[in-house]
Amino acid sequence: MGTVVSVDLPDGWAPDPVETVFTAVDERYSLYRADSELSRVADGRLALADAGSRVRATYARALDWQAATGGVFTPHRPGGGLDLNGIVKAEAIEQAGELLTASGCPAWTINAGGDILTSGDDGPLRVGIADPADPTALLCAIGLDGDRRAVATSGSAQRGDHIWRDRSLTPAAFVQASVVAADIVTADVLATAVVAGGPAVLDDLSGRWDVDVLAVDRAGGIRATPGLRRALLGPAGAAARGADDIG
Repeated sequence: MGTVVSVDLPDGWAPDPVETVFTAVDERYSLYRADSELSRVADGRLALADAGSRVRATYARALDWQAATGGVFTPHRPGGGLDLNGIVKAEAIEQAGELLTASGCPAWTINAGGDILTSGDDGPLRVGIADPADPTALLCAIGLDGDRRAVATSGSAQRGDHIWRDRSLTPAAFVQASVVAADIVTADVLATAVVAGGPAVLDDLSGRWDVDVLAVDRAGGIRATPGLRRALLGPAGAAARGADDIG
């Protein structure tokens, strides 16, 4: 999937279940691989109706999110091609976490390209949110614990403008959006939707879902829900005290 996955496990636990999940997901969905099932669907070599049940289930889930976000999140490229990258990585993290929990692992953290899911009772995991203007610096550090176990970040800071809006790739209002949620799929999808939809969508989605959001616009301005505004006012985010409240 063009990214790096890291796993933090207690002593004595092997990452085999996680490796198995991500290998299978990469082989099935990666658009970097011409032989993957999704690549064959995307370029017309394989009809979606003839694809495996997992690909069709992921597509159906993406369509559910498309409906829930009013079409802002979509699995369809501007030219009409199918692209499930907006949800596949989060699903892989979700599946790997479920396997670790089912195996009895008492605590774990999975980080796939900066999208993080954690489980365990060792206290909150501190996660840094990178400054899109300076990847060596942090905007803030947040705690993942209890009902808020996932954080995902989308935007153009690392990969350029790759999130389409209204069937186009014109520059977005936000260069980065981070969402903290109970589950990684919600966090990842809504982070993508905020970048795709801009300020109006940010206000709508943060009002309809139990999430915290931090978004950075092209001028360096920051908007944050109350939970992340408190993080911005901590030591790691002292320079961002001018953030506007959401909600």
